Amino acid sequence: MPALICGSLAYDNIMVFRGRFREHILPDQIHILNVSFLVPELRREHGGCAGNVAYNLRLLGGEPRIMATVGTDFVPYREWLGAQGLDLRHVTEVPGTLTAQAYITTDLDDNQITAFHPGAMDEAHRNRIPADGGIRIGMVSPDGRRGMVEHAAQFRAAGIPFIFDPGQGLPMFNGEELRHFIDQATWVAVNDYEGRLLSERTGLTPDEIAGRVEALIITRGGEGSTILAGGRRIDIPSVRPAAVLDPTGCGDAYRAGLLHGLTRGWAWEDTGRLAALLGSLKIASRGTQNHRFTSASLQADFRAAFGHALPA
Repeated sequence: MPALICGSLAYDNIMVFRGRFREHILPDQIHILNVSFLVPELRREHGGCAGNVAYNLRLLGGEPRIMATVGTDFVPYREWLGAQGLDLRHVTEVPGTLTAQAYITTDLDDNQITAFHPGAMDEAHRNRIPADGGIRIGMVSPDGRRGMVEHAAQFRAAGIPFIFDPGQGLPMFNGEELRHFIDQATWVAVNDYEGRLLSERTGLTPDEIAGRVEALIITRGGEGSTILAGGRRIDIPSVRPAAVLDPTGCGDAYRAGLLHGLTRGWAWEDTGRLAALLGSLKIASRGTQNHRFTSASLQADFRAAFGHALPA
């Protein structure tokens, strides 16, 4: 089942600070903040929410299609995605721009400070959801502001169910706009912090948000995740990773698991557990698109974590 994932394609410049931010950022001096972190480790990785979700969904055997706008420096990333078998028919190059760039610094507690240059991403509205493209499910993830607004409306008009995943883009919208996103969406996925901000801005409790969609999914990192669906609360445990090397992209891996389960009509319990496992597999690898697994290894890992097999 083709899944259209609207969002960013970006280069992630990942730096590791071999210390802890809390030891250098004084709470009573935030108003005159002026800090510098020595980062002896720097990597440039392929990233962006749409690219990361699609990469994981493709590993699962899904049919992701990426919808994004990119710059003139996209050539090596395009080649990488093509080599992974990803469908790029809805990726548009915007002349005179750079592909979005993220500069991510992670400390020893896995806290992150990120600076983001949107570049071509701000032109996301140049793309339109194809009403006759065979798309059966979609996702609106962090992207250009106008693009997110228009793509949500286009999914709704085309009758295509979609996940609203505002992520880092959530602060761009006011309460009324966020309520409208919720009312157009089929599912909403946020992390714990984003969930609190979403409730604060919309004036809606998590239960009230869940009542407007088929499910509200809230991730909490190592504390697991919660799915509010059909009046039920389903708590999903986290999966202990083989190693904790890089948290960047774990949420995107989780969302790929959601899409996989949704396209197959799985119960929320199994869908959430697969999503949690994908996040665990990702955190054990540096970068957002470097981890690998096979159907057999995924099945073995799932059984080891949860004591039963993945559904067919």
